[in-house]
Amino acid sequence: MNSRLDYKKKKRRRGLKIVLFLLFMITVLVGYAAVQFYQGTQLASGEGNGPKEENYEFNGVKDKNGRINVLLLGVDSRGEEKSRTDTMMIAQVDPKTNETKLVSFMRDMYVEIPGYQNYKLNTAFFLGGPDLLRQTLKQNFGVDVQYYMIVDFKGFEKSVDVLAPKGIEIDVEKAMSENIGVSLEPGLQNLNGQELLGYARFRADSEGDHGRVRRQQEVITAVKDEALSLGSVTKLPKMIGAAQPYIETNMGKLDQIGIVKDILMGDSSEIEKLTIPVKDSFTDGYYQHAGSVLEVDFETNKEELQKFLNQ
Repeated sequence: MNSRLDYKKKKRRRGLKIVLFLLFMITVLVGYAAVQFYQGTQLASGEGNGPKEENYEFNGVKDKNGRINVLLLGVDSRGEEKSRTDTMMIAQVDPKTNETKLVSFMRDMYVEIPGYQNYKLNTAFFLGGPDLLRQTLKQNFGVDVQYYMIVDFKGFEKSVDVLAPKGIEIDVEKAMSENIGVSLEPGLQNLNGQELLGYARFRADSEGDHGRVRRQQEVITAVKDEALSLGSVTKLPKMIGAAQPYIETNMGKLDQIGIVKDILMGDSSEIEKLTIPVKDSFTDGYYQHAGSVLEVDFETNKEELQKFLNQ
């Protein structure tokens, strides 16, 4: 028992040293960071294919226990008037404990969409933006969130290339090429931004969306680990600058900085993860208007999700 307590104390002291070191680095490199941020924004300028400024209305509520809940949405913006979201997650950060949790929602779940016919979950964003998706999650699973963040995939690619010019190491489990814009061979290798995005989006195998959700979570952990490496500290301002034109959110700048700090400086290097629907709680279904869907046991998933997020 004592050894476990000693280990935790050492881990906290190590985390404190990292925070102090970063504060020192920030103090010394303020001028450099400003230049790097500007260079990052220049990298992203002139693309013209980031998310449109929609100024979405979003009526989420604060967590009663002070935790921060953010609806994370990944979109592939190609100039369409409306788009479905390929990635739907809730990230939760507890400022008191620095614990980070990540919930992934499979897009093919057949759900009730307030004010509309039942359809696949990702259709809610297409019909009414992030707030309708928030309402849909609340109605079907009993959870609410305070913030949303929409990230265009192009911004993800640019951020990865700035953070890790030589790529991020991933053990690719199989050959992948269909509908992801790149061709990947199996094996341990460094993936650039476009390749890493393709790896996360691949679903043309027997696992389908299940495998894609698992890889999305794997990629987030790999990017976090890379961001925590000592050599990447000075690249973060440039990385944020490159991504900025491709992000839309209702979070203020201080809130964004705070949540990034909490995620990166958490006591645990691991992010707790959950996928909805949980194992053995769904079956395959089909509807004329929606196509192939997942029929979900909502009571089981509602209970598991609320327990995971401590709601």
